[in-house]
Amino acid sequence: MAIICAPGLAPAVALFRSLGDPTRLAILRRIASGEARVVDLTAELTLAQSTVSKHLACLRDCGLVDYRVDGRQSFYALTRPELLDLLRSAEQVLAATGEAVALCPVYGEPTDSTSRVNT
Repeated sequence: MAIICAPGLAPAVALFRSLGDPTRLAILRRIASGEARVVDLTAELTLAQSTVSKHLACLRDCGLVDYRVDGRQSFYALTRPELLDLLRSAEQVLAATGEAVALCPVYGEPTDSTSRVNT
């Protein structure tokens, strides 16, 4: 049986999907501490330039980050300060649930005592 997403939930689903990618989340966490250039992100996150650029384009398309040009450099920053509140709230939920989310058989990371369920 297919689950139909209520129309009002579609934007939230898209937001959380964009935050669900480890690379995009790492980029957002880094940019949350201040502007960064692609070269900064590639060095700090040890990712390829093409990977960082691809994920920044996605985050720009979602309206979560934008950039300003200074000479030949582009500096990326968060567009919405509320995103910091969302990330902080997520960290509080994770702290409160302990390892329950990490051990989730569907979305968590498998450990020696658990295995991932394919859905």
